[in-house]
Formats: sequence, structure tokens, C-alpha cells
Amino acid sequence: MWSGVFPAVTTKFTDDDRLDYAEMERCYALQMEAGCDGIIVCGSLGEGPMLSQDEKIEVLKAAQKVAASKPVLLTINEAGTREAAALAKRAAKEGADGLMVVPSPIYHTNEEETVATLRAVAEAGDLPVMIYSNRLAYRVDVTVDIMEELASDKRFVAVKESSDDIRRSTEIINRLGDRYDLFTGVDNLAFEALSVGAIGWVAGLVTAFPRETVAIYQLMKQGRRDEALAIYRWFRPLLDLDVSTYLVQNIKLAEVHAIGTNERVRMPRKPLSGERRAKVEKVITDALAIRPTLPQF
Repeated sequence: MWSGVFPAVTTKFTDDDRLDYAEMERCYALQMEAGCDGIIVCGSLGEGPMLSQDEKIEVLKAAQKVAASKPVLLTINEAGTREAAALAKRAAKEGADGLMVVPSPIYHTNEEETVATLRAVAEAGDLPVMIYSNRLAYRVDVTVDIMEELASDKRFVAVKESSDDIRRSTEIINRLGDRYDLFTGVDNLAFEALSVGAIGWVAGLVTAFPRETVAIYQLMKQGRRDEALAIYRWFRPLLDLDVSTYLVQNIKLAEVHAIGTNERVRMPRKPLSGERRAKVEKVITDALAIRPTLPQF
């Protein structure tokens, strides 16, 4: 059902901390123009936990304006299952094409609770669901056993695999075949995941470098591994910025340099400063200085 590059887009704010609709539409349109295959809003990179439910719906609408016929997914990452289910219902009412569902980022559910929560949200929204499995960031492992338990419900269509263990991708395929559309969710494991069978990439640095991200995916899809690898090796220092407590600030700073936007974040986050900023900015400017010419694909 889903495949390709799905940017986990950033949320844009005005200087008085309101949603910047015009800038979101501009930046999201760049993703579509580069050939991305869908959009995911209000995830970790989109500062979802810092947004009200009303704001999340507004960001969804901003993405829908530029996505044309490509799918737009709303991330469900509420602390409580009741609130998650309520947001899923609202997303369906507003025409979301699907949901990416994170188990509660506050309470670390056990397996029984994880299954119950995922089922409750899927039932409430009655939309296609991408299961977000990220045991490092959220301390809840949506295991292959859980995926198998949920497989009887056709609403669960995809998995964003972010365990940081490349072996997990093969384990999912070995156990479940093509039951789920398998996406990688770790930028600096993307080439490896695509090599072992992932059919999609929920990407972060794509928001600053959409054409390079799409090129890697398309070249891999066409079997042009060496060409994809050359771009990936150039990209790796940038992709490492996604695997950080400061991923939002890192990537928004990359967007400043690459697509001419702003780096406003919502508190308690603040833009990078001092030595940390200098190190990240050097990674970005060094990469831009040797930005590769992309092949036709």
C-alpha cells in the first residue's frame, strides 16, 4: 500500500510561537517537487508532543494542501490512549490518509498494554496504520511477536522500524513476509535497510535534502547500488544528525542552510548554541561544499 520516501516533516513557527502555515506549505511542497511519496506530520521531528490536538489537525491540513494525491499521515503520540483515540477520530474526519501510531511516550507499556493501545487507536480512527517501533526513544519495543499478533487486523498496514538493529528488518520479513510495508526509520541505517528488503524510508534529513534522499531510494529500487552508495557515503555525516537528542534543532539548522527557512522551535527546546551549534554547522557546511551531482534515475 505504501512505499518510497515519506518525510517526517518539521513544524514551522512564527516569531510569536504560532503555526506558520505559509512556510509549512512552502517547505512541504519542496518535498513533493523532489519526488517524495508521502508526508508524515507531527512526529518527533515535527515536535508533535509540543503541539495541541487542534494544532496537529492544522498541520495535517497544511500538508494536505500540497500533497496532491500522495498520502498524508498524522502521527498519534499522545500520552493517554483515550486522547490518542480521540485524535485518531479527528484525523479520520479531516481526511487523513493514515496514522503513524506511537505507544505512549510517557508510560512505558508492557506487551499486553501495547497491543491494546494500538488496537484502540486503530479502531477509533479506522484508517490504515503504520506502527512506529522505536525502543530507544520511547522505551517500548513493538516486537515481531506483537506485529504478528496485530497482523489479523488489516488496518495495520506498515511498520516504521527504528529499533537501531538492522537484523530486525530481516526478522520481520522472515516471520511475516510482505504482510507489512516495511519502512526504515533510522536515517543512518537507511541504505542498509533498503539493502535487506525495506520498501520505504521515513526520513528526517530529507526535509533539508529531499533530492539526495529520493535519489538514494530510487537508485536502490533500480538496482543501481554503487551509485546510491556513493551518495549515501557523502550523506552519512548529515544523516547522523538525526540520531540525537537534538535531532529537531540539528535538522532545522540544516534546513536553514539548505532550503532557506528558519530554525524556530517550541520551548522547552531552544535553537542550538555555543560549541554544539558550531559542530553541527560545520557538518552541514562541509557537506554543502562537496554536494554531489545527482545522476538521472
